[in-house]
Amino acid sequence: MAYQPSNDRYESMVYNRCGKSGLKLPAISLGLWHNFGGQDPFENGRSLIRRAFDLGITHFDLANNYGPPPGSAEENFGEILKKDFSGYRDEMVISTKAGYGMWPGPYGDWGSRKYLVSSLDQSMKRMGLDYVDIFYHHRPDPETSLEETMMALDHVVRQGKALYVGLSNYGVEETQQAVRILKDLGTPLLIHQPAYSMFNRWAEDGLTDLLKEEGAGAIAFVPLAQGLLTNRYLHGVPKDSRALKPNSFLNEGDVSEEVLRKVRKLNEIAGERGQSLAQMALAWVLRNQKITSALIGASKVNQIEENVAALNNLEFSIEELTRIDEALNQ
Repeated sequence: MAYQPSNDRYESMVYNRCGKSGLKLPAISLGLWHNFGGQDPFENGRSLIRRAFDLGITHFDLANNYGPPPGSAEENFGEILKKDFSGYRDEMVISTKAGYGMWPGPYGDWGSRKYLVSSLDQSMKRMGLDYVDIFYHHRPDPETSLEETMMALDHVVRQGKALYVGLSNYGVEETQQAVRILKDLGTPLLIHQPAYSMFNRWAEDGLTDLLKEEGAGAIAFVPLAQGLLTNRYLHGVPKDSRALKPNSFLNEGDVSEEVLRKVRKLNEIAGERGQSLAQMALAWVLRNQKITSALIGASKVNQIEENVAALNNLEFSIEELTRIDEALNQ
């Protein structure tokens, strides 16, 4: 039976303007970093995209190297688009990135014009798209001039291959320089994608203020700290945890007793708010309107449903915010 999106998919989602642009993003967006690669069940990924769209999630975030193997998340997403969403492309905001190693040799990594333009061409081919909505440089390149990298981003917009451009993993000073270059080129920075959560607050040290001042948005990745800010670790490390898997960004050593004490205290506060820990963590990321969207990952449909329900309570009292800070600093 052909997929038919829910008729009420826009009724409960919150959409936030991305900086000073005309583009709005859902407060919760779906990232395809994990669980959509060639080694993952295709039908599960398909069900995740369908349910996300039914709940009003219109923004889907990818990168050239997502998988594994690299490129397979884009291939699978392209197949899902073809099977289920061919008539809904204009209702979706699709992003991809380039900046990490993708193919052998000197032209398949970092931030040269050659690599970025070639990578975007390959990404569009894998996804079966004529353009992407947002194209990011995934990380700064210490050996390529920032002018060359930003000119490449400007170039793909002028070619019609991307509507907007973004940065990820750029520090405050690098972002400030990139913003100036892009502004001079006539392709303003739309958005920055920093890692940001209760456990990783570096973006508060000047980045979010800079983005607001410059009229750019921010989308927080790993807002649940790779699952630490969920109920999975309340009683220790489960056997099927990501922390126990090889090549994971979350290591078993990250789940220390000190961290678990903080997680349990935060969970108590969440319960008093009528939320799960994950829901409170997402609401906290979105609390001061400096973050346009929280970028979640999911392996199960009910995780998406739980996360979207965070939008039912986005308000925090001063007392709650103080207690959260105390729990994090204990």
